[in-house]
Amino acid sequence: MKNWLVVVNPAAGGGKAEKAWPIIKGLLKKHNFRFDPVFTSRRLHAMLISRNKINEGYNKIIVVGGDGTMNEVINGVFAQQRIPTNEVMLGIITVGTGNDWGKMFNIPQDYEQAVITIKNQKTFVQDAGVVTYMRSGKNWQRYFINIAGMGFGAKVVARTNRMKERGKSSVGLYMTTLFTSLLSYRSIKAKIEIDGNAFKRKVFSMNIGIGKYNGGGMMQIPHAIADDGLYSITLIKKIGRLNVIANINKLYNGKITQHRKVESYTGKTINVDSPSLLQLETDGETLGHSPMEFQIIPRSLKVIANGISA
Repeated sequence: MKNWLVVVNPAAGGGKAEKAWPIIKGLLKKHNFRFDPVFTSRRLHAMLISRNKINEGYNKIIVVGGDGTMNEVINGVFAQQRIPTNEVMLGIITVGTGNDWGKMFNIPQDYEQAVITIKNQKTFVQDAGVVTYMRSGKNWQRYFINIAGMGFGAKVVARTNRMKERGKSSVGLYMTTLFTSLLSYRSIKAKIEIDGNAFKRKVFSMNIGIGKYNGGGMMQIPHAIADDGLYSITLIKKIGRLNVIANINKLYNGKITQHRKVESYTGKTINVDSPSLLQLETDGETLGHSPMEFQIIPRSLKVIANGISA
């Protein structure tokens, strides 16, 4: 059997992963893991590493990083052709900024407890998503494991990522950029089609997810079920700035879907188009814009979990 492949993103968490790696390495040795670490050095490197290493024979991967690193790794899982995607076992030691995917599966923030969780190898086979979108006049495709955000949420993520690139990283960074982005954002007219049923809305923000959490702990899709073969969708229609600010708490306590400006759906295939460009992010990674098409891939990823959050 091959050792565990450990994909380390030293830049995750604003460089936190690089500082934490000696501790994590020691904990893996303490708990008798046989592992081969590989460090990323650029954007999308984790995708190439995981694809190539699975083709070489690895089928157990530990991600040391955040949601973005995990996103790149699962894109590598889908890019390889040696084994079915749900035969690759994926675990994570979270050292990113938001760590939202891990919240769905109660992954401990404590490094040793995360290592013990991986050691126990209690797995959950979850759905994955794939989206086709536009960027620079071309069609692109991206797989995702948690949530795809459009509109205002995608703008906040883009601004947050720019701040991260400048060396700023904190749990409150998303909230800071949320308020600054509110000053200039305008809702966008869009045509939405869910499993063949089409309608038009002025979209403030739209989240399509497998998981519940994004934005550093916001529960924007509280009705999400990770293995039901369906996307869960939260659509926030045109809404005033003061209304957004007054209801921030509902983004965290899971009550956002009770707001009169919010609609909830489920579906397998979703198409989104708009006369003005509607921006897109997946798992906290800034991508492109409309038109977009989403397809669900049922029970296609085997992840190591510590239970499912309520």
